[in-house]
Amino acid sequence: MSVTAAKDSDVPAEASAIAQQFVSARLEVRHTPEYPGQIPETLAQSYVIQDIAIGLFPDEVVGWKVGGVPPAQQDKLGAHRVAGAIFARNVWPTAGDTVVPLPEIEGGFAAVESEFIARIGVDADPAKIDWTIEEAAEAVDKIFIGVELAGSPLATINDLGSAVVASDFGNNGGLIVGPELENWRERMDQIEVETVVNGASVGTGGARSLAGGALESVRFLLEHCARWGRPLKAGTLVSTGAVTGVHRVHAGDEAVCVFKGIAEIHCSVVRAEQS
Repeated sequence: MSVTAAKDSDVPAEASAIAQQFVSARLEVRHTPEYPGQIPETLAQSYVIQDIAIGLFPDEVVGWKVGGVPPAQQDKLGAHRVAGAIFARNVWPTAGDTVVPLPEIEGGFAAVESEFIARIGVDADPAKIDWTIEEAAEAVDKIFIGVELAGSPLATINDLGSAVVASDFGNNGGLIVGPELENWRERMDQIEVETVVNGASVGTGGARSLAGGALESVRFLLEHCARWGRPLKAGTLVSTGAVTGVHRVHAGDEAVCVFKGIAEIHCSVVRAEQS
């Protein structure tokens, strides 16, 4: 699907108002009780809203989350994945047994997702809009294990469908970057992953749990961002998808994302506070 950034004169007032309300809610750390406007029917409409919101958010985009579109929505939306911006302030490194606080907007949405994180090694050719899996793999210089905080001021964001998800930064609230996965080309697909919340296992899986695998998310994003006029740059992080599922959490919950034979990432969900 081709997505083109809209000029100011072409931006519908409705899209601008939705973007402003989502950004304000995130910055003011308050929930949005319902979708703040007309629900987008297409992903093109959703990405116009997100494009405006990126311009309004006072931070640098350093990465992108990629999420799956449920099979029942794929034909209507013409896509199997969606993308959302990740900002510098919401990237958190971790090491050892450090417990990373994950901020939940009270009354909004928060979930823990175990993920493999790719780092782009070279600036993508802005004229290149079609990519193969092999070319996408060559564009990656490192893979890390990590955790995405899926997060939004809108509690029902996932219930309302992928077009709504795409309109609010892809339902991203932050990204934990864990240890580098050495020799990832040979190892990534064999690593077993488990997510534990409050001591109970809530999901298992691995890179192959994602339709097409983790590198399909990178391939999709390279094409999507090129067509959007935002070609990926060296150093961009790509959160490739929830390999054990999307696990809803609330302030007070404790989560451990276990990448077997590699490392564990420990998280504690806390109430978000305005910075």
